[in-house]
Amino acid sequence: MNQSISNTTVRQSYTAEDIQAWMVSHLAEQLGVEPDDIDIREPFDSYGLDSMQAMLLASKAERFFGFKLSPILLWNYPTIELLAQRLAKESEDLESESLEL
Repeated sequence: MNQSISNTTVRQSYTAEDIQAWMVSHLAEQLGVEPDDIDIREPFDSYGLDSMQAMLLASKAERFFGFKLSPILLWNYPTIELLAQRLAKESEDLESESLEL
């Protein structure tokens, strides 16, 4: 019964700032550094993020934000700032679609 309730819930929209904060926090935790050490304009690979770590971050983001996150996005949007802007747009689009239903 809980599953059917969660499937009909209106999706929450996230701003780029929300997504950036989440990503900074989780990337810092994953890398064992302080969130203040993460620059949202630095490429992911400058933090030594390998493909396995990128997949882990993408998987956590999918669960948190509630939509599929293609790992390719990490290469097409190689910084937290750029990726967050893209994901915020996707989040907004998904919320609009659920409101139209």
